Amino acid sequence: MPTTPADLGDEQYVLLTTYRRSGIGVPTPVWAARNGDALVVTTSDRSGKVKRLRQSRKVTLQACGPTGRPRRGSVPVGGRAEILIGRAANAAAAPLREKYGIQYRLGRGVERLFGERGHVVLLRITAS
Repeated sequence: MPTTPADLGDEQYVLLTTYRRSGIGVPTPVWAARNGDALVVTTSDRSGKVKRLRQSRKVTLQACGPTGRPRRGSVPVGGRAEILIGRAANAAAAPLREKYGIQYRLGRGVERLFGERGHVVLLRITAS
């Protein structure tokens, strides 16, 4: 049973919940990978996740399927997210590139062409 964010590093999908100012959680299924004692997730600097994290670094993580439905028997794990940009983000993303391979590269390419605008950032999530 996971007790830290890094313990979820082997999961294919993780449900990342960030919090609005009102305290209401906003869950999003994401790809994630272990990077040392942290879990890393990539996103756009214009995403809702990043906007909410600028207000509160508190997150909750849980193993899930591709649609965001929590896996049976999985338990939520609390954490704190740090937003990495530039070279720090690129260097810390290596575990994601390794874990997801061509899927990761294709996904990032599609986002650049058709999807999210802005710069790619990395969320580094550690135990709270």
